[in-house]
Amino acid sequence: MIKKIFKIIKKVVIAGFLLYAYNMIMAPLNLLIPINIFTVIITAIFGILAIPFLVIILLFIF
Repeated sequence: MIKKIFKIIKKVVIAGFLLYAYNMIMAPLNLLIPINIFTVIITAIFGILAIPFLVIILLFIF
């Protein structure tokens, strides 16, 4: 049980770092994905493949 909790926490932390790294790289192009609970959970569940999906959503909404 504790291993599962640590695994989930690890995925959430890595997802936060991935979003932060993406935002640092894409800041000059002004394609920033906000780091909030929704984007972190989506990235934690789907991994690095969620970032292009979130970018597409960002481009269509804004």
